[in-house]
Amino acid sequence: MKELLRNFIFKFTLKTPPLIKNLETSDILKNIKETKIIDNLESNTVVLKNLNLKELSFGELNKDKIFYVIKRTPGTGMFSNITFILNHLKICNKFDFIPIIDMENFHTIYNEKNNVRNNKNAWNYYFENLNKFTLNEVYKSKNVLVTDNKFFDFFSNGIDKDMELPKLLRNKIVINKYLRKSYLKILKNFDNKDILGIHFRGTSYKRSAGHPLPATKKQMYNITQKILKKNHVDKIFLVTEEKNYLDFFIKKFGDKVIYLNSAYRSNKNDAFKIYPRNLHRYKLGREAILEAMLLSSCKHFVYLCSNISSAAIGFNIEKNQLRYEIDNGYNSKSLIYSQFYWYIKKILPRSFGGI
Repeated sequence: MKELLRNFIFKFTLKTPPLIKNLETSDILKNIKETKIIDNLESNTVVLKNLNLKELSFGELNKDKIFYVIKRTPGTGMFSNITFILNHLKICNKFDFIPIIDMENFHTIYNEKNNVRNNKNAWNYYFENLNKFTLNEVYKSKNVLVTDNKFFDFFSNGIDKDMELPKLLRNKIVINKYLRKSYLKILKNFDNKDILGIHFRGTSYKRSAGHPLPATKKQMYNITQKILKKNHVDKIFLVTEEKNYLDFFIKKFGDKVIYLNSAYRSNKNDAFKIYPRNLHRYKLGREAILEAMLLSSCKHFVYLCSNISSAAIGFNIEKNQLRYEIDNGYNSKSLIYSQFYWYIKKILPRSFGGI
């Protein structure tokens, strides 16, 4: 009975997005000859053997090279996927592998049915390739390692939690010209202004097992007021996926609040369950990246531990940014208890363990 209930909650909270069912993932790994790559390396391979890598040979090209195909299908949020990629780039650096990100043959929740600017690979919707090698060339090559989809326990779970990951983010991950142009255009609104960036997570984060407990409206209002009284702040740049939270801030702070108008917001956890606009999946990823970069560009930053805030800190665009973290502890790891834990903590007084 307990297992049935667990499965019901899992399906309810992490339901596979409808669009993914309509996308056919390539059978590129089927009927491909497995080979021995790791055992032939001279360096310590214990770490590699813990990664469940597929060792494959697709042809006779590039016999002197080892390609490392990073895939995560269907993946989760944008910066969870990027954190996953950065952890694998550390592996590539250590063993001198050539990293290849394949979101063309292995679809993510951001893949569209049709090409975006002639790209089938969802990575190229937003970023440049990591090197000169094409997928077509890689899948004709002699030595190819392909990652597991799993986010391993020994990976860093936040970009700002590992000194190497922010360096990789800034030096290896290159925003493409279209996204950079959009960022620079919006950034003009920040020129010569003292901006308070706020990342206010809502919707599914209130029930995410094992994740940081998000802030309440009262917490966010109080810390914002405190910063406004202490510092000269021209505008508040608010990032939130919950429409109710945007409405709350506008009601409390009026014209001081600015935000990315195009960003999708809802009071339900439905961003990947519906398709309300053209290129919706692509736009969800685009908006997440833009908002993280803009938060990183603010003079002040209020946040709670999340992948977006971790990325904003990792980008480190405003070098002298003043940061204010809200730490409410973590939700229960139980899929059952986590559905109610935040709501109970929200109404309890602090003397009884409330937030």
